Amino acid sequence: MTLQELKPAVTDIIQQTETSVDDRLLAICSLLEKEIPYYNWVGFYFKNGDKNELKLGPYVGEPTDHTIIPFGKGICGQVAISNQNFVVPDVSAQDNYIACSITVKAEIVVPIFVNSQNIGQIDIDSNTPDPFTDMDERFLEFVCKKVATIL
Repeated sequence: MTLQELKPAVTDIIQQTETSVDDRLLAICSLLEKEIPYYNWVGFYFKNGDKNELKLGPYVGEPTDHTIIPFGKGICGQVAISNQNFVVPDVSAQDNYIACSITVKAEIVVPIFVNSQNIGQIDIDSNTPDPFTDMDERFLEFVCKKVATIL
């Protein structure tokens, strides 16, 4: 499926109100990881209460030790502060990168806003160097806007 073709599938998952929020988020992770060949790890991080840290939510991919990420640390922690998308074509070129796996070559993180507050993010790791385009960014912004409606 193309990114455009995935939009209705994401919307369908969001609208499954009989399913828990976490199960819907996991279904989105599974859909993206399955349908987009260069999305090798797909997960959500959310602000951990009043703490200046992110807590791992639903995800699909290799297990990670990074269940808590302080604001400012790594790509996810930087997005928690900047409120901006962060596309990393080559993770080895980033000084402030938290390595989850030696196979990861690139990462994209897009924040989720509820009532103009950055409450979390979608995080995608890729084992393919420099795979992410503007279309990925726009698509993930769409996903985050949809997700925001159920949080």
